[in-house]
Amino acid sequence: MKARNKFLFGGVLVLGTAGYLMASSIDETATYYLTPAELASKVSDNPRFVNTGVKVGARVVSGTIVREPSGRSLTFKMTDGTKTYDVQYRGIAPDTFTDGVDVVVEGRLDANGTFQATTLLAKCASRYENAPEKYKDTPGYKQGTSATPRA
Repeated sequence: MKARNKFLFGGVLVLGTAGYLMASSIDETATYYLTPAELASKVSDNPRFVNTGVKVGARVVSGTIVREPSGRSLTFKMTDGTKTYDVQYRGIAPDTFTDGVDVVVEGRLDANGTFQATTLLAKCASRYENAPEKYKDTPGYKQGTSATPRA
């Protein structure tokens, strides 16, 4: 076998192995979040799914946020409209975390059915939208102006 053919064969072997390892690791490292109903379904199908790390996307149930006086811990309920879970989170909540906001929590569902969150992310879909009409009369609210150059 010529040296050039050996080099090409070795290169194809290395690239093939690297490609296989990358493709097979995607399934292992890809993370997505479940809804509370999907989480409940997984737990009912396999009770050993309890205490498995997952991400859950849901909406905070209005009026359920209870903050500890220290500000380092809070509890609330999350729902997707079908299933509701109690959530305990230790840490500082994001500024956008309020009643009715969409959240993604990462953690584990304990044996009591409470989700023990280690990460709390609050989505804010309205962050970059115009202020609602009801705020037009609020002191300090200023109507946006167009960016037309002045002559």
